[in-house]
Order: sequence, then C-alpha cells, then structure tokens
Amino acid sequence: MKPRLLSIIAALLFAALGAQAQDRLYSNEFPLGDVKLLDGPLKDARDLNLEVLKQYDVDRMLAPYRKESGLEMKAKPYPNWDGLDGHIAGHYLSAMAQNYAATGEEWCRERVEYMLSELKEVHEAHAKNHPEWGVDYIGGFPGSDELWTSFKSGEFGKYFAAWAPFYNLHKMYAGLRDAWVYCGYEDAKEMFLAFSDWAIALTADLTDEQMQAMMRNEQGGMNEVLADAYAVSGDKKYLDAARRFSHLQMLDPLSQGIDPLDNLHANTQVPKAQGFERIGELSGDQKYLDAGRFFWETVTGNRSLAFGGNSRREHFPPATAYIDYLNDNDGPESCNTYNMLKLTETLFRLNPSSSYTDYYERALFNHILSTQHPEHGGYVYFTPVRPRHYRVYSAPGEAMWCCVGTGMENHGKYGKFIYTHAEDALYVNLFVASELNWKDRGFVVRQETAFPYGETSRITIAKGKGQFELKVRKPSWVAEGGFAVKVNGKKVSAKAGADGYVAVSRKWKKGDVVEVEFPMHTSVVPLQNEEQYVAFMHGPIVLGMKTGTEDLRGIIADDSRFGQYAGGEYLPVDKAPMLLYGEAALEDCLEPVPGKPMHFKFKGIEVLNPIEGELQPFYTIHDARYMMYWLALSKDGYQEYLADLAAEEAARLKLEGRTVDKVQPAEQQPETDHKMLFERSTTGNTNNVFYREAQHGGWFSYEFETKGKTDLIQGFVSHKTGNKFDAYLVFNASTGRVTYEFPPRK
Repeated sequence: MKPRLLSIIAALLFAALGAQAQDRLYSNEFPLGDVKLLDGPLKDARDLNLEVLKQYDVDRMLAPYRKESGLEMKAKPYPNWDGLDGHIAGHYLSAMAQNYAATGEEWCRERVEYMLSELKEVHEAHAKNHPEWGVDYIGGFPGSDELWTSFKSGEFGKYFAAWAPFYNLHKMYAGLRDAWVYCGYEDAKEMFLAFSDWAIALTADLTDEQMQAMMRNEQGGMNEVLADAYAVSGDKKYLDAARRFSHLQMLDPLSQGIDPLDNLHANTQVPKAQGFERIGELSGDQKYLDAGRFFWETVTGNRSLAFGGNSRREHFPPATAYIDYLNDNDGPESCNTYNMLKLTETLFRLNPSSSYTDYYERALFNHILSTQHPEHGGYVYFTPVRPRHYRVYSAPGEAMWCCVGTGMENHGKYGKFIYTHAEDALYVNLFVASELNWKDRGFVVRQETAFPYGETSRITIAKGKGQFELKVRKPSWVAEGGFAVKVNGKKVSAKAGADGYVAVSRKWKKGDVVEVEFPMHTSVVPLQNEEQYVAFMHGPIVLGMKTGTEDLRGIIADDSRFGQYAGGEYLPVDKAPMLLYGEAALEDCLEPVPGKPMHFKFKGIEVLNPIEGELQPFYTIHDARYMMYWLALSKDGYQEYLADLAAEEAARLKLEGRTVDKVQPAEQQPETDHKMLFERSTTGNTNNVFYREAQHGGWFSYEFETKGKTDLIQGFVSHKTGNKFDAYLVFNASTGRVTYEFPPRK
C-alpha cells in the first residue's frame, strides 16, 4: 500500500475516533472538524494563529520534560518563566490537537504524534529513574525529584516555595486529554489515565487536612482533569480523586450562595469552579453544581468589565476597590476569560440558556479576539482599562507567559460553540459565518453573516431532509420588537422560550432559508461601583478609541520575567478625554461615521481634553494607547470633582515616578513574583486594604528589582543643612549599602 494512502486512512481513522471521544466528554458538541469557519474575523484569527504556532520549536518545549526524566535534551529549552518550565508544552499539545481536528493540517498531526512519542519516552524514563515517586509521572516541573519526594511524605515546604507545581502539570494533563478527545490517539488516553494514577498514588497517604492545606497553592484545573479521567474510563477512583482535589474553602461558601472572592487570585479560582461544575455534571452532586453556577453568576454579574474580562493585578478586587482598574496598568488577564468560557460551555450543556451565550459572545468578540495581534499574531497578557494606556504582545518563541499558553489554544476551537445540539434540536448560538456538517442527521447547514459589521444572518439548509427543531438565540442586546426571523421569506414568531431561543420546528429540506435580523443599538455600561466611568457598546461589541502612540515601551515583550507589563509612562487620568453631559442620555451621544461600519463619533456632548479620533470595535485597536472607559460627569459641579482628581493623580504619579519596584502584600502573584519567604506569617484586610503580618517571632521577605540604581528622586532633605536636593539611590552589591548619586550640575 502506498504511503500517501496509508496517511489518508490514518487521518480518516483519527477523525472518526476523535469525533467519538469528543462526544463522550462533551455530549452537546459537534466535532471540531464538522464546523467549517467561513470568511470573517474568527477565521482570520484562526488562520493567523496557525502561522504563529508553526514557528515554535517542539524540542525546545519538551526539553524540560526530558531533563527531569533523566533523558538527554534534544534542544535548549525556552527560557519560559523562571520556575515554571514546561507548562507551555501542554498548552501547545492541546492547540495542535484542536487545530488538527478543526483544519486537517498535516503538520499539526505530525507534531501531535511527535510530542506523544517523546512523552512516552519521558513516561518510561521516570518509572526507571525515579521509582520511588515517578511511576506514571509525565511532568517537566523543575526540580521534580526533590519536590515530589518531600511532597509525598507530607512535607510541603519545597512545594509552597515552588511556583504552582500542579498548575504546571495540569497543562500536560489537559494536553494528553485533548490529544485523545479531538484526535482519538489511544496512546494519549493511556498516558492521561496513567498520569492521573500518579496523582492518586502521590497523595494517597495525605490526610484530608493536608490535601486542603496544599490547595492553597494554585492548582490549575486538577479537579476538572481528574473528573474527565472518570468520564474517559468510567472508573470511580478518578471521580473520588477529583473531589479530594476540590478546595473546600471555595466549594463550601459558593455552594451556599456566598461570595468569598475579594482579593483572591482570579485564575486560581476560575478553574476550581469549572472543576466543581464538571464533577457535578458527572456525579449529579447538587453541591458542586450550585457552586459552579453561583461562581459564574457572581463573576459575570458583579465582577466583570464591559468586555467580559475580570481581575486587576490578577486578583478580584473588593467591590469598593474598582477604581483600581483606572489606577493600575495590569487589567484583566486573558487566562481568566479563557477559563470562564470553558465554565460557560459546561453550564450551557447542563442548562441551555441565552444568558450563558450572551456572555460567551461578549467575552469572545471583545476580549479573546483582542488578545491576538492582527499582523504578527502575538498574544496579550493584561488588558489595561486605564485611560490612555496600552497592551503588550508576545513574540513567537519568546515570553512564555501563562497567557501565551491559553492564547495558543484560543483561536483553534472557535467551532466548539457556534452550534450545539440536544436530542432533535439544533442550537445556533453565535452569529458566525460557518458551515455545519451534521453527520448524524444527514444535514449540512450554512450560515452567512457579516456580524458584527452586519445585522443579519442567513441560515441555509445546504443538504438533507427531515424533521428537527432549529433554535436561534435572541440576544439580550436587541431592542424589544427588533428581533425578526423569516423562514423562506415568511415571518415566524420571534418570541423566545424560557431558554432565550426562538424555536422553529418543521420538516426541513435542501434550499430552505432562515433569515435572522438583529438590529444593534448603542448602550452604556458603567464601571462596577464607579458609575462615573462608562464604556460604550454597540450591540455586544465594546467600542474603544485610539489616543496616541507615545512611549509604547516594551510593546513587543522580551523574555524578561516582567515583560508582560506595559511599562510606558502613566498618562494622567485627569488629562484624558472626558465627557460632560446635560439632559441628553449618554447613549444618544454617538453617531455613525459614514462609510465605516461600527465606527462612531461623539455628537451633542462636550468633550474635555478632546483627542481627534473615532470609536471603533475594541478588538480592532492595536499598537496604540486607547480609551475604553470614559469619565462622564454632569455639567453641574464637575469642576470640584476634577480638582480632587487632579490632586490625587499628581500625588499618585509622583509616587509612581519615585518607585523602583513594588509588591502588594497578601496578593498571590506579586508575592510570587518577588520570591516571598516567610515563617509564621498571616494575612488579613482592614477596610479592604490587604496586609501581611508576622507573628510570634515570625518574618517575611521579598526580593525587589532595583537594577542597582533608581530613577532621579526629587525632594530629599539634608539632615545637616535642611536643604532640599535631588539624587539617585545606588546599591553597591559588594558592600550591601545604598548611597546617593547626584545628577550633573547644570
């Protein structure tokens, strides 16, 4: 038999197995390969991402795995984040599996197979070289031998000193699972279950109290992947393990409708909630179901910004601290939204509702799409909402952040949620140009739309004949009376059911056409508890405005530890454009720009500190500073507010200019970033200001980045003369002393 024919047969077999595997885990989804993206923003993003993914060196990503197993590395590892080596390979394996399933690209298949063969070697080497703890281990975490040896015995010192070990491992668990789910590789399934066995064996001798204690460290979605191992195998031991890896500190209050999220690291909590819901889905345990659902309702309803993202400084702020979004440069993290979409998919599968789909659409088009550069394809970590700040992008092969990993995956799975099914119902969830091959029913359904630049969608039965119920989402952003549905030119009732979908049940045949009209209008979304700041939306699309390109420092990040931060100058908030309104509603202050769909200008409203520009879809703004939230004040009494704001900004920016490095005590990521050490130290908060303290002879320490010399600091006062002077502070590494350095005399 010719090699080409063998390749075709293998590809067909993988496709068939992948479809079955995907259905076993996600019963309402269509196989990725059965949903074809047509021309539009999602297809553009997917195709560009493929070109970016092709530039990564697989051997460099796998190097930490070979190193930790005792095998010789085939290439120098990527720098990664110091201490988090290996996490990116799991994401990449998932991305390759998803993209092969979605596109059939041969090079994706080749890389999946190569990675699986290498990981099989790693699996075998660990069993041989680390029999005490490494049987069935498939990880690349640095210092695995020392770490897991002590961990297994219940000594957690090295575990807590390390940077999120299980978070790291979770990415490879998910990668192995996805290689089976989307491509049907049995080797991947076997390694996934074996790796799950390792987690069970590693923790077998730990008490329940020890399990809960160790979950103070970031877990990724360990409870979710162990629940998936149960779904894959049917063996209840994996479901029991998933429960043991569920953090009661979150599960208990959430299941009772209590919000415990103030100042917690956001992307630590979102995967936990996804795991809760997955456990509930597979077991029927109402406690877990309630916890996952309430978490979603809390985050989307009370803790998210207009574009669907959440967190500042990687943490959920208290309700009284939402002004931080305007003061800080590290806004919502892309990983959070990636995981919130996963949770939304699970909730929808259990209870189809347009409320889930509305959020999904908002987060997908406004946040996920915006985190990919449209030319070089780099990924975004933080999306600041501070007026006139900007975003930083990764470069292929550099800056191996967590959000690079999720960014690799985001764009290859767009086909997951455009359509779903339940019994004889076909759900049209998203208005995306695409073609569905519903093989089980013998239908091909084609959707043609220019959304979000158009307000209609045309759904055609391109193949097939038979009865089914077509369910089209009625978006919440359509004005009452504006939504319309026609079948073969005749209007049908556009009244939505309890699930928020308009249902059309009939015998369908080739050539039937469903036309959907969803006229969009402008709305205003205030910032949570800071309603003087507003964002503008047209339909579900958040509008932003470019404001300039000054000091875009580090916009293409390097491999430095903190390269993900937009370190350019903070421009004063009080000098940013702001709106003064009278009696007219803010919704009415925008007018379309002729000939430019989804572009708007202000009309009939006074703009202070105006900048020439247009509002446009936020996801199209790149390589520029921008406005997303606007300070909007009544013309009556605004001067006093601005005077106070100007004084606060002056003090804040003066302090910022004098600050070399900073850490926020009691916040997980800043403390990790600054290599915190401690003994007998606890945290708490006073008036929503979080603190860390040492007790009973305890201590804590951070390592700050000074680079040996500060920027020029003004306003020192001489103890001897009382005279004021300006100077640099300089650290002498040999003596450990800090001295002054004076600027040249003018």
